[in-house]
Amino acid sequence: MPFERYTVPVSGRSDAAIDDELTQLRAELAAEYDLREVAHRFGECDFTFLSVLDSYALLDRISPEEFLKDEQMPYWAEIWPAAVTLSRQIMERKELAGKSVLELGAGVGMASIAAAKSGARVLCTDYSTEALKFVAYNAMRNRVALDTCRLDWRLVKGSEKFDAVIAADVLYERVNLLPIVTAIDALLAPGGAAFIADPRRRLADQFLELVHENGFEIAEKRMFDAEGDQTVAVTIYKLQRVTA
Repeated sequence: MPFERYTVPVSGRSDAAIDDELTQLRAELAAEYDLREVAHRFGECDFTFLSVLDSYALLDRISPEEFLKDEQMPYWAEIWPAAVTLSRQIMERKELAGKSVLELGAGVGMASIAAAKSGARVLCTDYSTEALKFVAYNAMRNRVALDTCRLDWRLVKGSEKFDAVIAADVLYERVNLLPIVTAIDALLAPGGAAFIADPRRRLADQFLELVHENGFEIAEKRMFDAEGDQTVAVTIYKLQRVTA
């Protein structure tokens, strides 16, 4: 599967053809990972998402050399509560319908798939090529068309701009905060907005300071979402450039 830019093959194909490819892709993933499948309802639509059963089991795959190079942990392998909240808001508000959207650090693609289902044109990105395999499966499983691409938010290249940038639970390490702000600045079209969902981590305050320093205004929407038998507090930050 190419990872420069890959269009998930959904449009113009029969359900039978898609199901055949899903069967093959799931078998390939099952040979490499222990899998977990979960169902969610966002708005009036039912979704199913495949992820890794135990992301900690993937730690053994990371060599010391790889960790020293990137310090990349397999965060992509889980579906985080902030992604659930963001996806629900995307489907209920339909604010992204008809817009071009890029997701940063998409993991298995939940929010991107919700955006595509709501009518957005989506480029779903993650640093991990392993994650993009799950994105492709989940997009086909939920019958949505989107593109995927490997993207390092520390080094954004190209001139393509998007009406919206979305991300869920990416403010987990201080070293990532400024790169995320500069990536949003580089990727967002004039008049666009970024939507960042976060489970009220302490680092969010530092992120917001950087956002202000780089010429953005912020609106917050605080909410609570159920995760199993627990209630999770999530804030969605809407970032827009300050206009003169």
